[in-house]
Amino acid sequence: MKRLILAATAALSLAACDAVPGTGGDDTLDIPEVADGDLSEATMKEVTQTLSSDEFEGRMPGTPGEEKTVAYLIEKFEAAGLKPGNGDSWVQDVPLVEITGKDFAPLTVTGEGVDLSFAPSKDWVGVSYKEQVQTSVKDAELVFVGYGINAPEKGWNDYAGVDMKGKIAVILVNDPDFGTEGLEGPFGGKAMTYYGRWTYKYEEAARQGAAGALIIHDTDPASYGWNVVESSWTGPQAYAQRGDNPPPLTDMNGWVQKTVGEQILEAAGQDFAKLSAAAKEKGFKAVPLGLTASTSFRNDIRTYNSQNVIGILPGTERPDEYVIHTAHWDHLGRCTPAPDGDDICNGAVDNATGTAALVALAEAHVKAGAANRSLVFLAVTAEEQGLLGADYYAANPVFPLSQTVGGINMDAFLIAGPSNDVTVVGQGKSRLEEFLETALAADGRTITPDPSPEAGYYYRSDHFAFAKRGVPMLYVDGGEDLKEGGRAAGEALAEEYRANRYHGPKDEYSEDWDWSGVMADLQLFYRIGRMLADSSSWPNWVEGDEFKATRDESCAADEAGC
Repeated sequence: MKRLILAATAALSLAACDAVPGTGGDDTLDIPEVADGDLSEATMKEVTQTLSSDEFEGRMPGTPGEEKTVAYLIEKFEAAGLKPGNGDSWVQDVPLVEITGKDFAPLTVTGEGVDLSFAPSKDWVGVSYKEQVQTSVKDAELVFVGYGINAPEKGWNDYAGVDMKGKIAVILVNDPDFGTEGLEGPFGGKAMTYYGRWTYKYEEAARQGAAGALIIHDTDPASYGWNVVESSWTGPQAYAQRGDNPPPLTDMNGWVQKTVGEQILEAAGQDFAKLSAAAKEKGFKAVPLGLTASTSFRNDIRTYNSQNVIGILPGTERPDEYVIHTAHWDHLGRCTPAPDGDDICNGAVDNATGTAALVALAEAHVKAGAANRSLVFLAVTAEEQGLLGADYYAANPVFPLSQTVGGINMDAFLIAGPSNDVTVVGQGKSRLEEFLETALAADGRTITPDPSPEAGYYYRSDHFAFAKRGVPMLYVDGGEDLKEGGRAAGEALAEEYRANRYHGPKDEYSEDWDWSGVMADLQLFYRIGRMLADSSSWPNWVEGDEFKATRDESCAADEAGC
């Protein structure tokens, strides 16, 4: 639903992939029929109202609001009939670190006859992911690496032939297909892939040994303005602690305004438009710019602990195979006051509703009796700070990812009446959508393709932490075509929420809400979860998806799993 909230609103394509065990080598999935679940609207109302009450203080991780939230969810999971999901414990500890940069020096770029200086916040922003009190980059060579992509399955490597050790990668936002009209192309046409996300670009630059990475901001391919970059990348930045064997990290990651990027390339004797066009073509070669960059800043570091809450309904026939349901319990705590002085961001829609859905689904599955596979209900922390709880779980899974069949993420049910459709974010990525289509047929509902695939919303919620490690995950929003008022009514509702309540103190529970549309969507999620849990199939990503190779490798390494 966040995709609806953030996007101005405006098919489905499926491809066969792996053979299914027990089907003689064809590609037909085992999708069993399931009865409707006994879902409680009263539970949805009670849990949503409780979690979004002022007593819970906006559910900020590391505060008394977290303590109350975790205790309440354990109580509700246990009352629903689940078992503790982490051995004898209902929780998984999530160690977090908060790094706040300060005392930023300008970003200076120098070379023969070149002496440029760019102001922090106004011209560039930077952070360090390393837990060190001082960040310093001095005279690091700048290398333009196009879109900064290394995708072996596509025969594409923007870093081919260049040694990035100690250098700074200068990178374009999004991916090479941005700007095309359809969904055809090596990177999914106008639909953003994982390779287009800033998270990937920083990770790949670090894997290449770079000292830093600077993304050139451009509003259209980024899908947001510089104001979003400036507000998001200044102030405290939280991360899950990485332990004794962290992945490669750069010293500094950041963004520069497009005009700054143009100035740097011009100073190097290069043309921004021509290099950008060249970077869209397979075989592009990185361009050393003959310039160096320097900057420094200090970091205040704070460590604290948060918790994911995990419940499980063990399976009867294949208890070591898992179907996962995720929702984030956290919100923003206290925030900028409303005109009436209210400063608690209650997060009723975002995401007390999704957390309530975990409880309601757990109740319904327990009432129906255990399925063949185990059903996992995971309420994760620190989504609002960067998907941190989900990412920590996926990096340190309680249940092996190779034995996790797939899952459903629930991120904010916008309260509306029933709709004729649902919106699939990241459509055509995995064969989980065949389970979705079957479940939708029971209601006579249809699929609306993601109206903004170029924005890459599939990579911006908790399921992404699992997807990038190979686990197929569905992200389904509520419908846009309301039975009363059609698409115009759906768009108006989403816009009203975005403008007046999203991430603000007025995202509060209301006794006047019409829950009928939410309950229809919840029934859909129940059917999908139950189908997956009673199926013998392991639906994979479609051929050519960026996550399929990771899943295939995971499956090959574990005889007990997929």
